Amino acid sequence: MTASVPMPDHSEQGSPSEDAMGEVSAVLLNLEHTIARAKKGLIKVRRAGGDANVELALESAITDLTKQHKRLMQDTYYAGDAIRLL
Repeated sequence: MTASVPMPDHSEQGSPSEDAMGEVSAVLLNLEHTIARAKKGLIKVRRAGGDANVELALESAITDLTKQHKRLMQDTYYAGDAIRLL
């Protein structure tokens, strides 16, 4: 007796575009968590008397991550059919 191999149900899988947007969503979520963690860390460092270099590094990271988050949002969710050359 042979065992049958179940065939994948393509109706449950998203389109390539939906899959791609799911990946973007995951990255955006991670960026949001990272930004929040960096802000929390900056507050903690400042309360502890702080190290100027650590504060500057965290401030820079927050600024850069926020810009990347905004750019990813604009390039994916609000881009429409436009193609952006990097």
